[in-house]
Amino acid sequence: MGKKMTITKSTKKKYGRVGVLFGGMSAEREVSLLSGKAVAESLLRSGVEVVPIDVGEDFLQRLPEYRLNRAVIMLHGPGGEDGSLQGALQFYGLPYTGSGVLAAAAAMDKSYSKKFWQSLSLPTPKFEELGEATDWDKALKNLGGKVMVKPSREGSSLGMSEASCAASLKKAWQTAFRLDDTVIAEQWMKGAEYTVAVLDGKALPAIKLETKNNFYDYAAKYLADDTTYKCPCGLSKDKEKLLMGLAIKAFESLGCSGWGRVDVMSDLNDDFFLLEVNTVPGMTDHSLMPMAAAAAGYSFDELTLKILDSSL
Repeated sequence: MGKKMTITKSTKKKYGRVGVLFGGMSAEREVSLLSGKAVAESLLRSGVEVVPIDVGEDFLQRLPEYRLNRAVIMLHGPGGEDGSLQGALQFYGLPYTGSGVLAAAAAMDKSYSKKFWQSLSLPTPKFEELGEATDWDKALKNLGGKVMVKPSREGSSLGMSEASCAASLKKAWQTAFRLDDTVIAEQWMKGAEYTVAVLDGKALPAIKLETKNNFYDYAAKYLADDTTYKCPCGLSKDKEKLLMGLAIKAFESLGCSGWGRVDVMSDLNDDFFLLEVNTVPGMTDHSLMPMAAAAAGYSFDELTLKILDSSL
Protein backbone atom coordinates (compact mmCIF):
# COMPACT_ATOMS: atom_id res chain seq x y z
CA MET A 1 0.00 0.00 0.00
CA GLY A 2 1.15 3.53 -0.76
CA LYS A 3 3.76 2.28 -3.28
CA LYS A 4 3.99 3.51 -6.86
CA MET A 5 1.83 1.42 -9.21
CA THR A 6 3.68 -0.76 -11.71
CA ILE A 7 1.87 -0.86 -15.05
CA THR A 8 2.33 -4.08 -17.01
CA LYS A 9 0.74 -5.76 -20.04
CA SER A 10 -0.79 -8.25 -17.61
CA THR A 11 -3.04 -5.44 -16.26
CA LYS A 12 -4.89 -5.25 -19.57
CA LYS A 13 -4.95 -9.02 -19.84
CA LYS A 14 -6.32 -9.40 -16.30
CA TYR A 15 -9.26 -7.03 -16.70
CA GLY A 16 -9.87 -6.81 -20.47
CA ARG A 17 -12.04 -3.93 -21.74
CA VAL A 18 -13.56 -2.20 -18.73
CA GLY A 19 -16.66 -0.03 -19.04
CA VAL A 20 -16.87 2.71 -16.44
CA LEU A 21 -20.60 3.39 -16.17
CA PHE A 22 -21.61 6.82 -14.88
CA GLY A 23 -24.11 9.64 -15.33
CA GLY A 24 -27.48 7.97 -15.65
CA MET A 25 -30.82 9.69 -15.22
CA SER A 26 -31.24 9.94 -11.43
CA ALA A 27 -31.19 13.14 -9.37
CA GLU A 28 -27.58 12.25 -8.49
CA ARG A 29 -26.41 12.47 -12.12
CA GLU A 30 -24.03 15.42 -11.55
CA VAL A 31 -22.20 13.66 -8.71
CA SER A 32 -22.03 10.45 -10.76
CA LEU A 33 -20.43 12.30 -13.68
CA LEU A 34 -17.65 13.50 -11.35
CA SER A 35 -17.18 10.05 -9.77
CA GLY A 36 -17.07 8.34 -13.16
CA LYS A 37 -14.52 10.78 -14.58
CA ALA A 38 -12.23 10.41 -11.56
CA VAL A 39 -12.38 6.59 -11.63
CA ALA A 40 -11.93 6.34 -15.42
CA GLU A 41 -8.85 8.59 -15.30
CA SER A 42 -7.44 6.61 -12.39
CA LEU A 43 -7.85 3.24 -14.11
CA LEU A 44 -6.25 4.63 -17.27
CA ARG A 45 -3.21 5.66 -15.18
CA SER A 46 -2.99 2.05 -13.99
CA GLY A 47 -2.88 0.72 -17.55
CA VAL A 48 -6.47 -0.56 -17.70
CA GLU A 49 -8.29 -0.41 -21.06
CA VAL A 50 -11.18 1.89 -20.14
CA VAL A 51 -14.39 2.64 -22.03
CA PRO A 52 -16.14 5.61 -20.33
CA ILE A 53 -19.93 5.32 -20.79
CA ASP A 54 -22.52 7.94 -19.88
CA VAL A 55 -25.51 5.65 -19.33
CA GLY A 56 -28.59 6.86 -21.18
CA GLU A 57 -31.94 5.32 -22.11
CA ASP A 58 -30.36 3.41 -25.02
CA PHE A 59 -27.59 1.86 -22.89
CA LEU A 60 -28.86 -1.73 -22.97
CA GLN A 61 -29.41 -1.65 -26.74
CA ARG A 62 -25.86 -0.35 -27.24
CA LEU A 63 -24.20 -2.59 -24.63
CA PRO A 64 -23.06 -5.32 -27.10
CA GLU A 65 -21.24 -2.80 -29.31
CA TYR A 66 -18.97 -1.74 -26.43
CA ARG A 67 -17.46 -5.28 -26.35
CA LEU A 68 -16.84 -5.09 -22.60
CA ASN A 69 -15.30 -7.76 -20.39
CA ARG A 70 -16.51 -6.16 -17.14
CA ALA A 71 -18.11 -3.00 -15.79
CA VAL A 72 -17.33 -0.55 -13.01
CA ILE A 73 -20.64 0.85 -11.71
CA MET A 74 -20.32 4.52 -10.80
CA LEU A 75 -24.00 5.46 -11.04
CA HIS A 76 -25.44 6.78 -7.78
CA GLY A 77 -29.08 6.56 -6.77
CA PRO A 78 -32.05 4.95 -8.54
CA GLY A 79 -31.20 3.18 -11.78
CA GLY A 80 -27.60 2.53 -10.78
CA GLU A 81 -27.51 1.68 -7.10
CA ASP A 82 -30.88 -0.07 -6.65
CA GLY A 83 -30.26 -3.45 -8.30
CA SER A 84 -31.82 -2.65 -11.68
CA LEU A 85 -28.53 -2.02 -13.51
CA GLN A 86 -26.95 -4.95 -11.68
CA GLY A 87 -29.78 -7.20 -12.90
CA ALA A 88 -29.40 -6.01 -16.49
CA LEU A 89 -25.63 -6.64 -16.48
CA GLN A 90 -26.19 -10.05 -14.92
CA PHE A 91 -28.67 -10.89 -17.70
CA TYR A 92 -25.97 -10.05 -20.26
CA GLY A 93 -23.43 -12.15 -18.34
CA LEU A 94 -21.21 -9.12 -17.76
CA PRO A 95 -19.26 -9.09 -14.46
CA TYR A 96 -19.60 -5.84 -12.48
CA THR A 97 -18.21 -4.20 -9.36
CA GLY A 98 -19.80 -4.11 -5.93
CA SER A 99 -22.94 -5.65 -4.50
CA GLY A 100 -25.37 -7.92 -6.35
CA VAL A 101 -28.99 -7.33 -7.32
CA LEU A 102 -30.71 -8.17 -4.04
CA ALA A 103 -28.15 -6.46 -1.78
CA ALA A 104 -28.15 -3.29 -3.87
CA ALA A 105 -31.96 -3.12 -3.82
CA ALA A 106 -32.12 -3.77 -0.06
CA ALA A 107 -29.47 -1.18 0.80
CA MET A 108 -31.02 1.47 -1.46
CA ASP A 109 -34.36 1.20 0.35
CA LYS A 110 -33.91 2.85 3.76
CA SER A 111 -37.30 1.69 5.01
CA TYR A 112 -36.59 -1.92 4.09
CA SER A 113 -33.04 -1.97 5.45
CA LYS A 114 -34.12 -0.40 8.75
CA LYS A 115 -36.93 -2.96 9.19
CA PHE A 116 -34.41 -5.70 8.43
CA TRP A 117 -31.92 -4.38 10.98
CA GLN A 118 -34.68 -4.12 13.58
CA SER A 119 -35.48 -7.81 12.99
CA LEU A 120 -31.81 -8.62 13.72
CA SER A 121 -31.72 -6.31 16.79
CA LEU A 122 -29.16 -4.04 15.11
CA PRO A 123 -29.57 -0.44 16.35
CA THR A 124 -31.23 2.06 14.01
CA PRO A 125 -33.19 5.22 14.85
CA LYS A 126 -36.96 4.81 15.32
CA PHE A 127 -38.93 5.69 12.20
CA GLU A 128 -42.34 5.69 10.51
CA GLU A 129 -43.41 5.61 6.88
CA LEU A 130 -45.42 8.71 5.95
CA GLY A 131 -48.41 9.07 3.63
CA GLU A 132 -51.51 11.10 2.89
CA ALA A 133 -53.36 9.44 5.79
CA THR A 134 -50.60 10.07 8.38
CA ASP A 135 -51.65 11.71 11.64
CA TRP A 136 -48.83 14.30 11.60
CA ASP A 137 -49.10 15.25 15.29
CA LYS A 138 -49.15 11.62 16.40
CA ALA A 139 -46.21 10.65 14.18
CA LEU A 140 -44.13 13.47 15.62
CA LYS A 141 -45.02 12.53 19.19
CA ASN A 142 -44.13 8.86 18.54
CA LEU A 143 -40.71 9.89 17.23
CA GLY A 144 -39.78 12.33 19.99
CA GLY A 145 -41.00 15.67 18.65
CA LYS A 146 -38.32 16.31 16.03
CA VAL A 147 -37.58 14.20 12.95
CA MET A 148 -35.55 13.91 9.77
CA VAL A 149 -37.74 13.21 6.73
CA LYS A 150 -36.18 11.23 3.87
CA PRO A 151 -37.16 9.70 0.54
CA SER A 152 -36.63 5.98 1.14
CA ARG A 153 -34.71 5.36 -2.09
CA GLU A 154 -32.57 8.42 -2.75
CA GLY A 155 -28.97 9.29 -1.89
CA SER A 156 -26.74 12.35 -1.40
CA SER A 157 -29.27 13.69 1.16
CA LEU A 158 -31.57 14.72 -1.70
CA GLY A 159 -35.15 15.50 -0.60
CA MET A 160 -34.25 15.42 3.09
CA SER A 161 -35.50 18.00 5.60
CA GLU A 162 -36.12 18.32 9.30
CA ALA A 163 -39.51 18.84 10.94
CA SER A 164 -40.65 19.67 14.46
CA CYS A 165 -44.33 20.55 14.02
CA ALA A 166 -47.25 18.97 12.17
CA ALA A 167 -47.23 21.57 9.37
CA SER A 168 -43.49 21.28 8.73
CA LEU A 169 -43.74 17.46 8.81
CA LYS A 170 -46.43 17.45 6.13
CA LYS A 171 -44.42 19.92 4.03
CA ALA A 172 -41.25 17.79 4.42
CA TRP A 173 -43.22 14.72 3.32
CA GLN A 174 -44.47 16.57 0.24
CA THR A 175 -40.90 17.59 -0.64
CA ALA A 176 -39.56 14.04 -0.27
CA PHE A 177 -42.57 12.53 -2.07
CA ARG A 178 -41.55 14.35 -5.26
CA LEU A 179 -38.51 12.06 -5.39
CA ASP A 180 -39.96 8.80 -4.04
CA ASP A 181 -43.40 7.42 -3.22
CA THR A 182 -42.00 5.84 -0.04
CA VAL A 183 -41.02 8.48 2.53
CA ILE A 184 -39.85 7.94 6.10
CA ALA A 185 -39.62 10.16 9.18
CA GLU A 186 -36.73 9.19 11.42
CA GLN A 187 -36.23 10.29 15.03
CA TRP A 188 -33.79 13.19 15.29
CA MET A 189 -30.36 12.08 16.50
CA LYS A 190 -28.48 14.66 18.57
CA GLY A 191 -25.03 13.06 18.61
CA ALA A 192 -22.13 12.93 16.18
CA GLU A 193 -22.26 11.57 12.63
CA TYR A 194 -19.75 9.01 11.37
CA THR A 195 -19.15 7.07 8.20
CA VAL A 196 -17.29 3.78 7.81
CA ALA A 197 -16.05 2.69 4.40
CA VAL A 198 -15.92 -1.04 3.70
CA LEU A 199 -13.43 -2.49 1.22
CA ASP A 200 -12.90 -6.15 0.48
CA GLY A 201 -14.65 -7.31 3.67
CA LYS A 202 -12.78 -4.96 5.99
CA ALA A 203 -13.78 -1.69 7.63
CA LEU A 204 -11.51 1.27 6.90
CA PRO A 205 -10.81 3.95 9.56
CA ALA A 206 -13.99 5.78 10.59
CA ILE A 207 -14.52 9.43 9.64
CA LYS A 208 -16.37 11.92 11.84
CA LEU A 209 -18.40 14.51 9.90
CA GLU A 210 -18.92 18.05 11.16
CA THR A 211 -20.89 20.72 9.32
CA LYS A 212 -22.18 24.20 10.13
CA ASN A 213 -25.41 23.27 8.30
CA ASN A 214 -28.28 21.78 10.34
CA PHE A 215 -27.29 18.35 9.04
CA TYR A 216 -24.89 16.77 6.53
CA ASP A 217 -26.97 17.73 3.49
CA TYR A 218 -26.19 17.88 -0.25
CA ALA A 219 -24.51 21.29 0.07
CA ALA A 220 -22.33 20.11 2.95
CA LYS A 221 -21.36 17.00 0.98
CA TYR A 222 -20.50 18.49 -2.38
CA LEU A 223 -20.44 22.30 -2.31
CA ALA A 224 -19.24 23.56 1.07
CA ASP A 225 -15.56 24.07 1.86
CA ASP A 226 -16.11 24.39 5.62
CA THR A 227 -17.34 20.81 6.23
CA THR A 228 -14.86 19.11 8.57
CA TYR A 229 -13.81 15.47 8.15
CA LYS A 230 -11.98 14.01 11.14
CA CYS A 231 -9.89 10.92 10.56
CA PRO A 232 -8.76 9.75 13.10
CA CYS A 233 -12.36 10.27 14.21
CA GLY A 234 -11.56 11.07 17.86
CA LEU A 235 -13.12 7.94 19.38
CA SER A 236 -11.21 5.71 21.75
CA LYS A 237 -9.66 2.61 20.16
CA ASP A 238 -12.31 0.34 21.69
CA LYS A 239 -15.18 2.64 20.67
CA GLU A 240 -13.95 2.90 17.07
CA LYS A 241 -13.56 -0.89 16.95
CA LEU A 242 -17.20 -1.19 18.10
CA LEU A 243 -18.30 1.27 15.39
CA MET A 244 -16.36 -0.56 12.67
CA GLY A 245 -17.77 -3.90 13.81
CA LEU A 246 -21.33 -2.55 13.66
CA ALA A 247 -20.70 -1.22 10.14
CA ILE A 248 -19.48 -4.63 8.93
CA LYS A 249 -22.53 -6.33 10.50
CA ALA A 250 -24.89 -3.88 8.77
CA PHE A 251 -23.09 -4.27 5.43
CA GLU A 252 -22.98 -8.06 5.52
CA SER A 253 -26.51 -8.47 6.91
CA LEU A 254 -27.92 -6.99 3.67
CA GLY A 255 -25.68 -9.26 1.59
CA CYS A 256 -23.48 -6.39 0.37
CA SER A 257 -20.05 -7.17 -1.05
CA GLY A 258 -16.95 -5.66 -2.64
CA TRP A 259 -17.02 -2.10 -1.42
CA GLY A 260 -19.40 0.43 0.10
CA ARG A 261 -19.97 2.83 2.96
CA VAL A 262 -22.07 2.69 6.12
CA ASP A 263 -23.45 5.89 7.66
CA VAL A 264 -23.96 5.95 11.43
CA MET A 265 -25.05 8.48 14.07
CA SER A 266 -24.61 8.47 17.80
CA ASP A 267 -26.99 9.68 20.48
CA LEU A 268 -26.07 11.79 23.50
CA ASN A 269 -24.99 8.61 25.33
CA ASP A 270 -22.51 7.89 22.50
CA ASP A 271 -24.42 4.78 21.43
CA PHE A 272 -24.34 4.10 17.68
CA PHE A 273 -27.36 3.86 15.35
CA LEU A 274 -27.32 2.73 11.71
CA LEU A 275 -28.66 5.15 9.10
CA GLU A 276 -27.97 3.50 5.75
CA VAL A 277 -25.57 1.56 3.54
CA ASN A 278 -24.31 3.05 0.27
CA THR A 279 -23.30 0.36 -2.24
CA VAL A 280 -21.88 2.87 -4.78
CA PRO A 281 -20.40 5.70 -2.69
CA GLY A 282 -19.15 8.91 -4.28
CA MET A 283 -15.61 9.02 -5.65
CA THR A 284 -15.29 12.80 -6.12
CA ASP A 285 -12.68 15.10 -4.54
CA HIS A 286 -15.20 15.76 -1.71
CA SER A 287 -16.00 12.07 -1.22
CA LEU A 288 -15.51 10.03 1.93
CA MET A 289 -14.49 6.67 0.44
CA PRO A 290 -11.15 7.94 -0.98
CA MET A 291 -10.54 9.81 2.30
CA ALA A 292 -10.97 6.63 4.37
CA ALA A 293 -8.83 4.64 1.93
CA ALA A 294 -6.04 7.23 2.19
CA ALA A 295 -6.15 6.90 6.00
CA ALA A 296 -5.72 3.14 5.55
CA GLY A 297 -2.68 3.72 3.29
CA TYR A 298 -4.25 3.30 -0.15
CA SER A 299 -3.63 5.78 -2.95
CA PHE A 300 -6.65 6.71 -5.10
CA ASP A 301 -5.33 4.52 -7.93
CA GLU A 302 -4.89 1.54 -5.59
CA LEU A 303 -8.45 2.07 -4.34
CA THR A 304 -9.95 2.07 -7.85
CA LEU A 305 -8.08 -1.14 -8.72
CA LYS A 306 -9.39 -2.73 -5.52
CA ILE A 307 -12.93 -1.74 -6.53
CA LEU A 308 -12.31 -3.14 -10.02
CA ASP A 309 -11.08 -6.40 -8.44
CA SER A 310 -14.55 -6.89 -6.95
CA SER A 311 -15.74 -7.70 -10.49
CA LEU A 312 -13.31 -10.62 -10.90
